Amino acid sequence: MTLTEIQAKISNAKALDFGDIFNKSIELFKKVWLQGLLTIIISGALLIPFYILMYLPLIAMGLIDPEAFQDDPSFNFALFLPFIIFLIVFVFYAMFVSFVMRAAFFRICKQKDLGIASSDEYFYFFKKQYVPKVLKLSLAAVGISLLALLLCGLPIIYVSVPISFFSIIFAFNPELSTSEIIKASFDLGNKKWLITFGLTIVAAILAEIVGLLMCLIGILVTASFVYLPLYFIYKEVVGFDDENELNQIGKNDGF
Repeated sequence: MTLTEIQAKISNAKALDFGDIFNKSIELFKKVWLQGLLTIIISGALLIPFYILMYLPLIAMGLIDPEAFQDDPSFNFALFLPFIIFLIVFVFYAMFVSFVMRAAFFRICKQKDLGIASSDEYFYFFKKQYVPKVLKLSLAAVGISLLALLLCGLPIIYVSVPISFFSIIFAFNPELSTSEIIKASFDLGNKKWLITFGLTIVAAILAEIVGLLMCLIGILVTASFVYLPLYFIYKEVVGFDDENELNQIGKNDGF
């Protein structure tokens, strides 16, 4: 699907029903809760090595010389500067992992929703043809977020909605360029900002409440529910070409 086609669908999009999308999200969650849990677990596992690399030198230094962090201010700066640099790299890496895994989860959601028989490929977007584009999109998300924070912080609330569509636009249209994905995401985010923001907040609150009722560990199970309203907003506004083909097959079978 080209950017022009996506923009045309966004411009002509019908009004969305809050309750309908929320109910559909609940029904789909029943089908993909396990895949959502695995997505979160795999994402966490990919970050563990970075956590170890980040804190192990500091722990070792503290054990070897407990006063190393107190004696010489200049030494402290020299010690923490690499740590700060590594922290920045870690944040960017964490965004990259989150982006790739979330895109894969959206792809799995589509398969479960449309009844497409296929294996759950959690590492689908780790392929080399996708990595450069994901890196650019992650960098763009960080840059836009930082710029919004510098503008007194309030704009971050606004741009959070278009940024949330980066991964889903990419997941279903990986052939688009980085700039086209960003443009389509902002077009969709601007068009459906209020309902997207509202559904995301309600879904996050519900996921946290249900997760807490499941003795805290349940938060990992319910966390992926937050992404499902985004999936249905995209589906209702932009849609899928293969979904139309499946519907057409169903009509032909009826004759």
